[in-house]
Amino acid sequence: MVNQLKTVLLLGVLTGMFLAIGHLVAGKQGMIVAFVVALIMNFFAYFFSDKMALAMYGAREIPYEEAPWLHQMVEELARKAGIPKPKIYLAPIHVPNAFATGRDPNHAAVAVTSGILQILNRDELRGVLAHELGHIKNRDILISSIAATIGGAISMLANMAYYTAFLGGKDEENNNTLANIIGSVILFIVAPLAATLIQMAISRSREFIADETGAKISGCPLCLANALRKLEEMAHNPELQQLASQEVNPGTAHMMIVNPLRVDTIVKLFSTHPPTEERIRRLEELAKKMSYGYNFA
Repeated sequence: MVNQLKTVLLLGVLTGMFLAIGHLVAGKQGMIVAFVVALIMNFFAYFFSDKMALAMYGAREIPYEEAPWLHQMVEELARKAGIPKPKIYLAPIHVPNAFATGRDPNHAAVAVTSGILQILNRDELRGVLAHELGHIKNRDILISSIAATIGGAISMLANMAYYTAFLGGKDEENNNTLANIIGSVILFIVAPLAATLIQMAISRSREFIADETGAKISGCPLCLANALRKLEEMAHNPELQQLASQEVNPGTAHMMIVNPLRVDTIVKLFSTHPPTEERIRRLEELAKKMSYGYNFA
């Protein structure tokens, strides 16, 4: 509930920023134009990002005959989650990871890498798949698309302010004064940065929610916790870090259950994933509550 409220609050702050900056920079008409352009750009991403992501990794759909146990596992978890069974894909890369994609539960896919099938046992893999179904059940692709649309509109408004300051304002009072130029440059830098930080915070909140949802779907929080621990250890393996830099597109790293790319201290501010240690701690607490018969209704 806390993370759900946090998502709503962050989306509210993002929307408030858009409205405030829009009125300040371009008035009502400029604000509408920026929003419509951002909406069109993200409309394409919303409907076709799944195909693009799968194609980017050369993923192929796994037929039932090739891995009946995997299909049965996903089917059972999907039934418990109350969603249609998603398509299952194999991404032929060594980096151990998994991701879900698709615009809604009726148009969803789950992809596992060759690497993850080699290092996780079936209980741990079940926990990971439940996490990915949690993303699908919670419609996280839609939420991230809304955040991306508003964030993109804010960036466009900041660009409008920047270029308007140098090319001339809409009236003499606001025309190319030094203060106007300085203010626009600051807005050009700060507004997109703030919007990006909020988008990343929304993404981190959704990861916590998917962990909790997945743990309840699978009934085994520790299975996911153990899987996350293994995946985090592998992510710090020098050989796999080198492979990740070659095999993983940075633009899709946010989709993975654990960020496979090396993250420096400063870059952590923009991380789409919360610290794995914190995720594990929360899952262990959830396991204790479930063992005590805690009522989540």
